[in-house]
Amino acid sequence: MILIISGTNRPNSKTLKIAKCYKQILDRKSIESDIFSLEDLPANILETDLYGKRSTAFEPIQEKVSKAELFIFIAPEYNGSIPGALKLFIDCCTFPISFYHKKVALVGLSSGRYGNLRGIDHLTGICNYLRMHVLPLKIFIPGVQNELNDDGELFKEDTLQFINEQIDEIIRF
Repeated sequence: MILIISGTNRPNSKTLKIAKCYKQILDRKSIESDIFSLEDLPANILETDLYGKRSTAFEPIQEKVSKAELFIFIAPEYNGSIPGALKLFIDCCTFPISFYHKKVALVGLSSGRYGNLRGIDHLTGICNYLRMHVLPLKIFIPGVQNELNDDGELFKEDTLQFINEQIDEIIRF
């Protein structure tokens, strides 16, 4: 099963909209997937789920992560990198079973020109440290606000073509 991580806890984010677009494409290809939005992290996660502690609120999240065979991390640019909530989520997951030797595809997005190129580079380093197998084809979506229509769907043909290419690579990965 593929677990799509919407990598921000910002309410009504474009990141979650992109995650939903990925899920729709995977559904059309009959690939089992689910979305986990960091909006659903426990509010007091800093106190309850770091350094070997586990809350009952995080248990079902950990179960989803443990069952996933492949991840798609969709990470918006926050201050030239990934959101702190995404790093916190990774740090809260049980080490090493959550991510070791699992596969991951990375998607960066930003309102600026580079689609979170630097943040995806940072996230690649984290994934490598966790011994994840990183899909070489990474997608960068700059100017994400111009990529979504009023219904929150991707509509630009070239972007959809690149995403479909990445998803086909994910399926073969």
